[in-house]
Amino acid sequence: MPDTIPDDQVVPRGRPAALLVLIVVVGLEFLAMAAVTVFLLVELLTAPAASVASAIALLVLAVLATLWLGAMVVGLRRGRAWVRSGVVVWQVLQGALAIGAFQGVFRVPAVGWALLVPALLAITLVLSRSVTAVLARRD
Repeated sequence: MPDTIPDDQVVPRGRPAALLVLIVVVGLEFLAMAAVTVFLLVELLTAPAASVASAIALLVLAVLATLWLGAMVVGLRRGRAWVRSGVVVWQVLQGALAIGAFQGVFRVPAVGWALLVPALLAITLVLSRSVTAVLARRD
């Protein structure tokens, strides 16, 4: 009698701990970016901006970043292969912002560390063997 059970039902598809931690890290980044977006919206509506066009552009970028991170969280939860590149790109951008927070006239090292540590953790996790094995499955 031929085997009619699909391979993914033979072995239970459990999520490795590294993937769960990655989902939490990216989820917290999503929540932080959503808070920044709400803050920018409130500031735009309540405080006079030196440049309204720049304030609107910054708000639009914040909304897009929030949507991007939301899509990454959903993709990670569903185990989609396409999410790896998006997570890596976001972490590199976040790392660049962290480096900027360590330098210059307006440096704030605490913000730099708050951005750099999760970025390095997420890159390490998304490139780990267990996460790569789960996310390498094609849809």
